[in-house]
Amino acid sequence: MTEDLMAVQQLASLTLSDEERTELKALTTRRKTAQALALRARIVLTCAEGGQNKEVAAKLGLGRSTVGKWRRRFVEQRVDGLHDEPRSGAPRTVDDVRIEAMIVRTLESCPENATHWSSRGMAKASGLSVSTVQRTWRAFGRIPPLRAALFGGRERCRSQG
Repeated sequence: MTEDLMAVQQLASLTLSDEERTELKALTTRRKTAQALALRARIVLTCAEGGQNKEVAAKLGLGRSTVGKWRRRFVEQRVDGLHDEPRSGAPRTVDDVRIEAMIVRTLESCPENATHWSSRGMAKASGLSVSTVQRTWRAFGRIPPLRAALFGGRERCRSQG
């Protein structure tokens, strides 16, 4: 019983403005909203109805700590607090301009004495690593030999040379 009483005393008061309520409801119903963000919005809306974290957690099928975390974040930062925080990790070392230049070169030029770019050849020509070229081509659905065979790349390269 004292544990429940302590939980009640520690709960942050959560009241929503009309604008916040409207925005949170939109986040829960919009198709393009990330599911994690929609869940956080549902947690806050349910907390705003009243009740302890334990009750909200049971109603939504979540853990008390999850409900408590998002209640606190909302009280401290409002709707902005529900969005994901930046993750740790190394920053990107290759900027979009270099990637774009490599893609354009892949699509619009041919290597010397070849019908299509190899990942090693493009890496050497663009100053990027082989793995960066391969990762980028994969992300853009770009497979140079197939592109050459399907879209006349061989003839285009021969006519350029």
